Amino acid sequence: MIYNLLADLVVVFHLLFIVFVIVGALLVLRWRSVMWLHLPAVVWVAILEFNSLICPLTPLENHLRQAAGQAGYQGGFIEHYLIPIIYPSGLTPNIQMLLGIAVLAINVLIYTVLACRWRRGK
Repeated sequence: MIYNLLADLVVVFHLLFIVFVIVGALLVLRWRSVMWLHLPAVVWVAILEFNSLICPLTPLENHLRQAAGQAGYQGGFIEHYLIPIIYPSGLTPNIQMLLGIAVLAINVLIYTVLACRWRRGK
């Protein structure tokens, strides 16, 4: 029971982390110090995506699921939980590369707007 709950908590944290990486720069509009957490998170995800690596949270979740007597799964969090929702087929290196580029593009755009605001003193 506890392992199942812990695995579910890892999934929730993993999803929140992904959302933070994608749109966390918007929090920087309100709290500038969030940038020091957000930028390393973006770099971390870019490294994972561009190198087709699996986030360490995925094996942790699988381990907890197996400890709870459930079956783990192959691939990564995005491939297992999000890709079936967004894409009909499995995660490929090309799609993973596009996801990495999209994350970087969104954040470069937001940080460019922030830099312009900061220069104007707003």
